[in-house]
Amino acid sequence: MRATGTTTGSTVPRRQLGRHLRELRNASRLTVRAAAKHLEWSEPKIWRIETGQTSLRSLDVEAMCKVYGADGELTQALMGLAKETKGRGWWHAYGDVIPDGFDLYIGLEEAAERLSWYEAELVPGLLQTPDYARVLIKRSDPGRDDAEVERRAHVRITRQALLTRVTAAPQVDVALNEAVLRRPVGGDKVMAEQLEHLVHFNELDNVSIRVVPYAAGLHDGIMSGPFIMMHFPTTGDGRETEPPTVYVEGFTGALYLDKPNEIERYDGAFTSIQGSALDEAGSTSLLKQAAKELSK
Repeated sequence: MRATGTTTGSTVPRRQLGRHLRELRNASRLTVRAAAKHLEWSEPKIWRIETGQTSLRSLDVEAMCKVYGADGELTQALMGLAKETKGRGWWHAYGDVIPDGFDLYIGLEEAAERLSWYEAELVPGLLQTPDYARVLIKRSDPGRDDAEVERRAHVRITRQALLTRVTAAPQVDVALNEAVLRRPVGGDKVMAEQLEHLVHFNELDNVSIRVVPYAAGLHDGIMSGPFIMMHFPTTGDGRETEPPTVYVEGFTGALYLDKPNEIERYDGAFTSIQGSALDEAGSTSLLKQAAKELSK
């Protein structure tokens, strides 16, 4: 585990908490010096908190949120997150300590320089069409009303802007099991449009979508299951601004992994999966063929 001083546990909640507190401080137009004065802390303490180098008590977070003018819901969310900064591993179950709409993964995704993504059954959320996304959101929680479904679909689609942003758009390498192409989620029309959407994304210089065909047989993706590995920008002297993180989404929660041995295992798995996949041209051809078959 990468850490500073005596801090233990996953770095993910500390980094996320620090990022949100920094954003709150900036929004309140307070300098580090001014914030330290209000809180009667040292400036280095504020800096260590905002860079994720130390765990925090929930009462300290509450004090910071009060100074920064955060509302009650956000304060409670950050206090819940503070409790996770002292754990030796971090399992975040949705709806437990973090309320709906407070998506920690999105913050990591936005900050990443490179995403390595393997999906076995469904199109990655970052590459979904609105109709495809709506089908999945409704199926995951049939009780949600239409307005909530639309809000969630909008958030999912809005994320795609990072793929074409002018400044530092991330490199996104995606490997899809062929089953993703063959499962007509939402019916033939919705699925055909989704596959054509993937073809469009594959034309971007910073996006590579490759398909692992059934003919590849047993490959490492079958053993690992779906995952997303995120690498972050480095400083001028080559140091990582944040350690790599693997995100694994489960049925009832999401697992964030950042131990060096975990990163090494998943990095090796993704390299192996890519070795079993068609090249970009072959993958694009297969995507077009599958879309054409559904459009008949």
